[in-house]
Amino acid sequence: MSDANPYGLLFEPVKIGPVTAKNRFYQVPHCTGLGHVRPRADAGVRGMKAAGGWAVVSNQETEIHPTSDLAPFAEGRLWDARDVPALRLMTEAVHAHDALAAVQLVHNGNHAQNHLSRAPILAPSEMSIDMAHPKQARAMDKADIRNLRQWHRDAAKRAKEAGFDIIYVYAGHNMTIAQHFMLPHMNQRSDEYGGSLENRVRLTRELLEDTLEIAGGDCAVALRFAIDEMQGPDGMQASEEGRAVVELLADLPDLWDVNIADWSNDSATTRFQPQDGYQNDYLAYVKKVTNKPVVGVGRLTSPDMMLSMVKKGIVDLIGAARPSIADPFIPNKIKEGRIDEIRECIGCNICVASDNIGIPIRCTQNPTMGEEWRRGWHPEVIAPKVSDTDTLVIGSGPAGLECAMQLARRGYGVTLAEARSEYGGRVLRESQLPGLNAWARVMDYRLNDLKQRANVQMFTDSKLDAEQVAELGIKHVFVATGATWRTDGIGRSTQRHRPHVATDAHILTPDDIMIGKTPPDGPVMVYDDDQIYLAGVIAEKLAAQGRRVIFVTPDTMVSGFTANTLEQHRIQARLIEIGVEIHCNQSLAKLNPEGAQLSCAYTGRTTDIQCASAVLVTERHRETGLFTSLQNLGLTTLELIGDAAAPGLIVDAVFAGHQAARDFERSPEEVDQQYFQRELISLETDEVL
Repeated sequence: MSDANPYGLLFEPVKIGPVTAKNRFYQVPHCTGLGHVRPRADAGVRGMKAAGGWAVVSNQETEIHPTSDLAPFAEGRLWDARDVPALRLMTEAVHAHDALAAVQLVHNGNHAQNHLSRAPILAPSEMSIDMAHPKQARAMDKADIRNLRQWHRDAAKRAKEAGFDIIYVYAGHNMTIAQHFMLPHMNQRSDEYGGSLENRVRLTRELLEDTLEIAGGDCAVALRFAIDEMQGPDGMQASEEGRAVVELLADLPDLWDVNIADWSNDSATTRFQPQDGYQNDYLAYVKKVTNKPVVGVGRLTSPDMMLSMVKKGIVDLIGAARPSIADPFIPNKIKEGRIDEIRECIGCNICVASDNIGIPIRCTQNPTMGEEWRRGWHPEVIAPKVSDTDTLVIGSGPAGLECAMQLARRGYGVTLAEARSEYGGRVLRESQLPGLNAWARVMDYRLNDLKQRANVQMFTDSKLDAEQVAELGIKHVFVATGATWRTDGIGRSTQRHRPHVATDAHILTPDDIMIGKTPPDGPVMVYDDDQIYLAGVIAEKLAAQGRRVIFVTPDTMVSGFTANTLEQHRIQARLIEIGVEIHCNQSLAKLNPEGAQLSCAYTGRTTDIQCASAVLVTERHRETGLFTSLQNLGLTTLELIGDAAAPGLIVDAVFAGHQAARDFERSPEEVDQQYFQRELISLETDEVL
């Protein structure tokens, strides 16, 4: 490392027990929705991180036994020796780039549901499981504890066999039995595993000692520990019992991986936690208590913040999950002085939502995430151009920007035409709403790239029609004209019984609010039959302007989808705190200048509310007029992409733009044949594995 690199400190090696990380960049465990179900795709994700310069690459929580069965979610699995080959795919992919591979062993206690195994659920004390399912966990007796320790030992042996360099004991996120034993509200035992903190930490100590014995000086042993539950005196606090746990176990593990609980706090969205390094205050003292290296997280995207944390003695290793998803090549880019090329995480938690929904991981900033093995996509490499042709991209929203950037990277001539006075489309407009300013990074990253390329021409205030497109003479056209919000109240819940909307009702849409239009004086109803995130943000914006806001939704909660992004409880709490009136389970039946008639989603019983205007957040109309008018021009390529093709989330639009650029000048047969690889179970033999 040259002395000229101001971030040279980040590239010093760090010894972790018997192994050494080549630099300070540490991808902490995170799920991918791939796991034991799609191990080749999972190995592709991890291998790409290693190629990007991460010194340590971890997998996800890895079940050690059928009594910790997380099905239907595809996490890691090490129930027995048959699971070893799948995990070896990952370690080999990571080792190919001189990085260390870490495995996060876990027993999830009452967080597991055991739907697949149908095994009894275990916990420190008698209690319900932590999901709405008619099961309870039984209090573990001494035999259960002995069995748990043996299961963990056996899994550690298998982890060594699979080639892992670091083996975790996991006590975090309120998801693991080791942590459950530490927490007094979950542990009401009166034996040597309950009562005092030392007793409640006993199981974690034993698991660490067992794992160190199995590691035998060949592998390092890490402890992932949630130091603060963010519940104040109702939970573990970093300044009290959290610190005491670190003092009790100080130098026992080879590495401390410290964060906060629960998952919604550890992986807070930028809407509610905009600052990088937001966990520093909770882990700042850990290095003062232990002599072992410490890794910390906090949505770290700034090299300056990373450097500061190491210099201040807060951490030894820079931990990342979401930033490493948005840009697997962060370490290499910092090392090579390409800071402006980093795709910064926007903290939208679409990656988290993927796991909660039970689908393969995806990322708004990085459309190649999860597609490394399935489609052979690389975040930094794309196939060169096939010909010397020029291309035209109409629209500079997320799909248009991504498509233009990738076409330019392939070497094609690109003309980008935007009808409005500024680039960015919906990203620009949505990023100006409360709490969403970090989303502008989607636009900023791509515009920065495009503006540096000699083969790109960019034009604003350029609303094209078919005649103007024909005059340009470009035969390959991608139309990303987006979608606009409906004004008729038709949405997710009103396809069968459509609302009656009077022609003289004062109606606004999200498009109106985002360009600065304001409702007339009087109460404003925000009607959310989109049920994703936008209506909640608009209600917050209007309430902040001093308006009386009435939030109505057919859903059972505000912004229901955001339970998947771990922020629904915060959104609803914020609206309550700022005085928004909330009416759930209500569909819009009628809307007129005096107010609205609502219909109960269950009984159909109607209720009248007074409002002077309404913001209807329901469905979108695709803007396809230009696309239709271009179909008779004899263009060689005419493709509709993004929201104009299929309205969705920003992540979907970015993906569509990326895929269109990748598939350009490939034959339809080639595209169909290589849509994506699937991991299939072979039935060629009768052998049961």
